[in-house]
Amino acid sequence: MAPAPARERDPDDPYFTRVLTLPNAITLARLLLLAPVCWLIVAGADGSWLPVVLLALWASTDWIDGVLARAMDQTSRVGEVMDPVADRIGIIGVTLSLAIAGAVDWWILAVIAGVDVIAVAFAGRAARDGSIHVSWLGKVRTALMLTAVVLLLVGHTVLPWVTPIAMTLMLLGLGLHVIACVDYILQARRLRRVQTGALARPAAGDAHAQDDTEEAR
Repeated sequence: MAPAPARERDPDDPYFTRVLTLPNAITLARLLLLAPVCWLIVAGADGSWLPVVLLALWASTDWIDGVLARAMDQTSRVGEVMDPVADRIGIIGVTLSLAIAGAVDWWILAVIAGVDVIAVAFAGRAARDGSIHVSWLGKVRTALMLTAVVLLLVGHTVLPWVTPIAMTLMLLGLGLHVIACVDYILQARRLRRVQTGALARPAAGDAHAQDDTEEAR
């Protein structure tokens, strides 16, 4: 069952006030770990598993924070906003580093970043106010991309034969990235239509009431 939109929750719900939680700390750690991960990728470490292990650790936190938030009943508005932001910044940062290192083509980075910009432009407002949430399609997309970037680094540094597998996963992830973007935009449009209709109905009711009053006179 999808969580209730933030705007429909009780203002006193702890969901709004939880900030210092373990899941949020893990999400923040994912953001902080991004810099050393990207540096190791760009610096190059042929034959070394260190950047691969660090990148895999970074990617795993995306799953860990969500599981802990639900298991410990520590879901929060801060975490709900911060987690997808950390995902998008992280995937773009790692893909940029892989492109600089020559592990992926630049057009892959352009597609990822371009689709993200479009999603923010057309569905960002609905996402910010909690009216739409990360869909299962978006979660699968993120999982594929995170797995792909880890395997791309494995192929670039230690096991070249892994690269075709990694590219297949990345292309699948890119396809789902585009589809998820379209889905979010459609959700945001439907929501705007519902909200516009809800605002128009009271206005129409007031107009009818005024007409009835004038006729009674």
